[in-house]
Amino acid sequence: MNLYSEHYVSQKTERFVNKIWCLDNSIGESLIENKLVLPNGCFNLAIVSGNAIEVHTSKNKYTMNEGFYFCSQMTNKVLVNIQPKTKVTIIQLHSWTLSFFPKYDLNNFSDAIIKIDAAELPFQNKIEVGLNSDISKLLNTINSYFEDLNASNPTKTVVEKICELIKLHNEEITVSEIGKTLNSSQRSLQIKFKIATGLTIKNYIQILKFRKSVDQMVHSDLEKLKLTDVALYNKYFDQSHFIKKFKDVTKTTPKMFNSDSYFLSKKR
Repeated sequence: MNLYSEHYVSQKTERFVNKIWCLDNSIGESLIENKLVLPNGCFNLAIVSGNAIEVHTSKNKYTMNEGFYFCSQMTNKVLVNIQPKTKVTIIQLHSWTLSFFPKYDLNNFSDAIIKIDAAELPFQNKIEVGLNSDISKLLNTINSYFEDLNASNPTKTVVEKICELIKLHNEEITVSEIGKTLNSSQRSLQIKFKIATGLTIKNYIQILKFRKSVDQMVHSDLEKLKLTDVALYNKYFDQSHFIKKFKDVTKTTPKMFNSDSYFLSKKR
């Protein structure tokens, strides 16, 4: 059985949910330790069943026993240790998804995890979601809820529009340019984005550029794709600039980076 697996939602649900991924040590007899996760610009809703998972962010250490947890945006690598007989199922939400729920103010919430009551989940009353629900039941629940949300919200939020513009311009757009395109002040956009994501627009763009660079390194032949190529392709000033930004997040250099130590997205 693979420790890491990915599962994909319906096309309409993809507007809000990137994917569902699992860390499954449910039949394991030993601790899985010192595995790493990189930031990617998404929120995570984690469902822990069995014993516990220990997570070290740049700000704190969290012991996540059985239950439901909301994980904020991460700006640095995260270390995880997974106890035997433990399974973690993670619903990966796009950065703009929480902007559809205005009661959540995430302005000062990053690199952090909080435990939540299952009753707080917006889709809890759609279909019962238990700690030990199998992946097919969870996918049905998620698809059912978010497909309805998509139908009832045909208009994109400001945060969704900001993220769409950033993606459209391959992370090469300024807040000023976004403001002009959306006919809105930079300050207004920054406030709305920070409340919805916990990040500044600039921080978000930097995370996306960094993650794209890592994915290129992992899924390419480094003999053919040199670090200079990765740096220039992702619009870093030069190789030195790329290495500095890389070390800020991973605390190591690209050449010393060991992908086997990380839980990384599969190539779809």
